[in-house]
Amino acid sequence: MKVLFVCSGNAYRSPVAEALLKKARPDWEVDSAGIDPATLVSPEARRYSAIERVEQYLKATPEGLDAKELDSYDIIVAMKGEHREIILDRCQACEDRVVVWNIEDPYFLPQGYAERVFTQIKEKVAALASAGCSHSS
Repeated sequence: MKVLFVCSGNAYRSPVAEALLKKARPDWEVDSAGIDPATLVSPEARRYSAIERVEQYLKATPEGLDAKELDSYDIIVAMKGEHREIILDRCQACEDRVVVWNIEDPYFLPQGYAERVFTQIKEKVAALASAGCSHSS
């Protein structure tokens, strides 16, 4: 199974989801990207990843969507609907593989929401990982 997580900057939501799924499903290929990549992975992403003991799976720097071969993924998780639209502009054939999680960007939410967003991502990743359990031994 090959999974790509996509958000705006690849600074918080998608790299956190990537790190969590890499730990939960080491048998899967997992990656993440941003529509307009940020310069750094956010300090909050690093902090919550350390708490969950997934910091070793957290990417060093954000990556852009342009560098990814979208048609090679089995599942592409878009954090918001607008990310889905951009993915489909680049890969019309990916339509049946794109899932939208509707997770808000903590950068645009009041202080303290980064933890709530992390919890939402953690729950969604756990569901995705267990849904694929039939593929493992």
